[in-house]
Amino acid sequence: MNIPNSLTVSRLLAIPVLMVLLLVRFPGHDQVAAILFVLFSLTDTLDGELARRRGTVSDFGKFLDPLADKLFVLSVLIVLVQEGLVAAWIVVVIFSRELIITILRSVAASQGRVIAAAPLGKTKTITQMSAVALLILQRPYPALVPIADVAVGVAVIFTLWSGLDYLWRFRHLINPFDNGPVRTAPSGGAPETPEGAELGAVLRGSGLTVAVAESSTGGMVGAMITDQPGSSEYFVGGVIAYSNDAKRDQLGVAAGLLETVGAVSREVAGAMAEGARARFGTSLAVAVTGIAGPQADGTSKPVGLTYIAVASERETVSRELRLSGDRASNRRQAATEAIGMLIAEARTLDRPRMKSA
Repeated sequence: MNIPNSLTVSRLLAIPVLMVLLLVRFPGHDQVAAILFVLFSLTDTLDGELARRRGTVSDFGKFLDPLADKLFVLSVLIVLVQEGLVAAWIVVVIFSRELIITILRSVAASQGRVIAAAPLGKTKTITQMSAVALLILQRPYPALVPIADVAVGVAVIFTLWSGLDYLWRFRHLINPFDNGPVRTAPSGGAPETPEGAELGAVLRGSGLTVAVAESSTGGMVGAMITDQPGSSEYFVGGVIAYSNDAKRDQLGVAAGLLETVGAVSREVAGAMAEGARARFGTSLAVAVTGIAGPQADGTSKPVGLTYIAVASERETVSRELRLSGDRASNRRQAATEAIGMLIAEARTLDRPRMKSA
């Protein structure tokens, strides 16, 4: 039980406390409930950020985090319905959306796919939590009633919008008229996730370009990028450097570096990213090197150890991951994290352009 997962569990443990605070009557009980709700809501952002920064992303955390969010919000909304503070149909809409997306994720998992949280889904969660906090506070502060009503309306809109967005993105999973073979990624193949679309949205029109250097992911990062229409605007190319010789010959990684620290290291990941950026002349380059499993291939380093680096004209940043899934899961997680790091770095590079525009 690492820190990110502990934060996620704390949201579940907070549910009965919040329910009691909303049902009992004592001076300031609604205010205390609202404060606790906001504080525990913030753990939703904190646990994911910590998991990515510390490299402790796990299958357990990916399963538990969205489940905790749904139970946390829905349980409080149910109490608010009982207290007459929100209409029951609103809870039905929110619950129905969550149920449909949960079923969609299950269908995707059965076909070897991973549906990660989309930007609209994260916005939906923020609007829901803001609306719930205002609904709690409208009882002691009647002046907030119209503001709470507006917040609820916005939350419902984003709830429906994000649900339709998921259904449209992954409509091929549930198309009843498709009698042909189901299109599934091979074991360890590139997952169809919204991260590639988010990266495209950041890079499109920015003038920034990207290259990849991959070892353990074997081309998955490049596949996730080029899965997006119009990716030729910003994606230049990549190298799958699986062997040490390829890392040295194709990316310019120093032989001495490979001998001293090994191919799976922070230093080699950085050298791979810098080599790819130099070879393709791009604004950004991302590199992945790791031990996907199931064996460590004769090294003393643990299975799941992965290093990702992003090189830009300004700096080279890297991250260590210790993944705990099987080979396919480790490769998918590494590719997804690589895209996430590219998005973060691209936004920092593009920010000065946005300010001057």
